Amino acid sequence: MKYNLKKEIPILAMVVLPFIYLGYLWNALPEKVPLHWNFKGEIDGWGNKDQLVLIILVLPVFVYIILQFIPLLDPKKKIEKMGNRFHQIKFLVVLTMSLLAIFILYTVQNQSGSNMKILFALIGFLIVGLGNYFPTLKPNYFIGIKTPWTLESETVWKETHKMGGRLWFFGGVFMILLVLVLPEELSFIVFMSGVALLTIVPVVFSYSRYKALKG
Repeated sequence: MKYNLKKEIPILAMVVLPFIYLGYLWNALPEKVPLHWNFKGEIDGWGNKDQLVLIILVLPVFVYIILQFIPLLDPKKKIEKMGNRFHQIKFLVVLTMSLLAIFILYTVQNQSGSNMKILFALIGFLIVGLGNYFPTLKPNYFIGIKTPWTLESETVWKETHKMGGRLWFFGGVFMILLVLVLPEELSFIVFMSGVALLTIVPVVFSYSRYKALKG
């Protein structure tokens, strides 16, 4: 897959955005800043502000690099056949990582506890977006619900991603609404339970469909 700079510019803009925001904040930040929060959003770790660069490198930059190299590692070139769909998924993932980085920098700037509801809602946004793409994904080794049974059978792959797409889309929307209206501790429980269900249900479904087809 050839690198198309013109096509990548919107994604690269998302990668650079947290760095621009950090540059804007830099002189106003104290030397010691909060760098870690517990599940309640309370600050439980401090560090030098230079370490903030690592945070925004790990989120959008590292994720972008990984997604850029995935097509080169695909032994059967299935990613290339996805065409613009893969590019859209890459934009969605990098956008979410950049928003997470900006949210972290905003929290650091205010020297406050982290609003975990916003964090959960951003991840929910990514889940909804991926769920929207699941039914259109072709079998591959890198993106989608990759179980031994979906990779073994194209029929199981299609059925699992059709079901999983609806589950992730509507489940993600439901999670976002709940975490925004519930108290923070309940939001954490709902979020973790939701992620567990969204992970386990497609795995069980793919196994049961595979066994039924082999029946």
